[in-house]
Order: sequence, then structure tokens, then C-alpha cells
Amino acid sequence: MSFLSWGPAAAVPLAAPAEDGPGNPWFSWQYIHDNADTLGSALLFHAGLTARAVIFALIVALPLAVLAYWIRPLTGPILALSGVLYTIPSLALLALLAPLIGTTSDWAVLIALVLYALLVLIRNFLTGLTSVPDEVREAATGMGYSRFGRLLRVELPLALPGIFTGLRLATVSTVALVTVGSLIGKGGLGELILGGFRNNFYKAEILTSTILVVALALVLDLILALLGRLLTPWTRRRTS
Repeated sequence: MSFLSWGPAAAVPLAAPAEDGPGNPWFSWQYIHDNADTLGSALLFHAGLTARAVIFALIVALPLAVLAYWIRPLTGPILALSGVLYTIPSLALLALLAPLIGTTSDWAVLIALVLYALLVLIRNFLTGLTSVPDEVREAATGMGYSRFGRLLRVELPLALPGIFTGLRLATVSTVALVTVGSLIGKGGLGELILGGFRNNFYKAEILTSTILVVALALVLDLILALLGRLLTPWTRRRTS
């Protein structure tokens, strides 16, 4: 079975199984072999969109978490605002953003993904910062560190376990949410999943794309977990 070339619109098969049965298996090596390029392109787009969303969310969330950490009365409003954004249904948010930004680029999906990641990141960043012992902060102040210097040299390094926990949670959830972008042709592997449903419930297309989404989430989570362990060696010593 051949597929149309990968583009802004979802790739759809030229033909699809007409009925359920032996001719429409859940898994097919033939499908993977015939559509390896399409699957690879969708996977790369999916991973790239996920990485950009998490990076942009990190750039926004870290200053907000620090602001909430330094000015405690702002903690409630910042968490409340990010919580309200998180509760907006993804389909509704995409329907609001797409007409304003346009569907010819992936910015509508990207903005939605960033907004959803903010709550997870801010909460975990703030948890990491507030877990720094008071005596450590006082010792850093006594050594002459300014507030900003203490943040960079002492508090952020000690908050890394919480920061990486937030990054891992945000990354895994973002991988899943990218699929919603298939509604405007910017969903990576989600476009193939949706295409499978539209093409007479083509099981191999649906399951293969779903497995790739799960595998991508697991691989990215493993990479972040290993990076977190490398950057926080004191946590390994404490565990041992």
C-alpha cells in the first residue's frame, strides 16, 4: 500500500481495507515497510514539535516560578492562571487559536502545547526551589551572594531534581497532546492515527502510529531521566 508524500495535510492511504477481518490486521510489517518514509517524517515532526513546545514552555515557566518564589503573594495568582489555562479543553483552545494565527503553520498547536505545559513546569519548579533548606540559603547569603547570585549558584542547582521531574512530566504529556494538532494537519503521528479512522478503520495505521507515540514518550522520558541523574550526582549518593 502506498501513501501520498508527507505534507501539511495528513497523509492518507490511496486505498484502505473495506471490512474488518484477516485483511485488516492490527499489526502489519508490510504496512511498516511500504510506509517507512511517511512514518519517519511524521515521527520527526512529532518529536520536533514536542521539543520546541517544551523549550518555549521552560523559557516562560522558569521566570514565573522564580517570581512566585521571590514574591510569595504572587504564587497563588500565577498558579491559578496556569491552572485555568490547563483546564481549557484542547479542542476548544485549538479552535480558538487556529483562526487567529492560521492553519498554514504549526504556531497554533505550538502555543496551545506551551500553555498546557506551564502548569506542570511551574508547580514542579516552585516545589524544587522551596525544597532548598533554609540553612543553605542563609549560608549562601552569609558568604556574600546576592539574591540573583544565590539563585544561580545555589538554589537552582539544588532544585534540579524538581525541575527535571517537571520537564519529564511536561514532555510526556506534550507528546500525547501533539496528536490533537491533527485536526488542522499539524499533529505528526496523530495525523496518521486520524487517517486510520477515516480510512475504514485501518487498524495497522492506527496501532503503528500509536506505538510510535508511546515509544517517543518513553525514549524522551528516559533521556531526561538519565540527564537528570548526570546533573544531580548527590541524589545518587544519598540513595546509596
